[in-house]
Amino acid sequence: MPLPPLFRALTLALVSVALAGAALAQGTQVQFGDGQDTSGQPVEVTSDQLEFDQQDGTALFTGSVRIVQGALRLTAERVDVSYGDNEAGETEVRRVEATGNVVLVNGEDAAEGERAVYTLADGMVVMTGDVLLTRPDSAITGERLTVNVDDATGVMEGRVSVVFTPEEGDGE
Repeated sequence: MPLPPLFRALTLALVSVALAGAALAQGTQVQFGDGQDTSGQPVEVTSDQLEFDQQDGTALFTGSVRIVQGALRLTAERVDVSYGDNEAGETEVRRVEATGNVVLVNGEDAAEGERAVYTLADGMVVMTGDVLLTRPDSAITGERLTVNVDDATGVMEGRVSVVFTPEEGDGE
């Protein structure tokens, strides 16, 4: 199996992350990004090293990993990808785990943490470890950010702190 299907599958995973949005369950409601579909845009992955095992269905990017697709950017020290064939025989990503100074940027919004795991089967992205979510008008911190990419909902948990910046003219 050639390597390009892995990158096609990784593209699908990253696009799903880009579509993450508003609120879920208990905690502080969050929104991330503008929801623009970047699925047709190319994906560029750079790292100091890539190890992959076609038989195990794994790929490991290490050392200043940077993944870019349109307005979506992910950086981390390490990105583990698990993939395999779906029922149609096409290669698909099943799980993506980024660790070490993880930063996910979508347009003007950014989320930082120590670890982010995206499980495609349930459409959930979970970022942990002193999470900071910044938007043009606010900053939210907590221990765990969970985003459901299928229904565009999310929640920040764990001693949440929110700082809002009023727009000019709001105090007049």
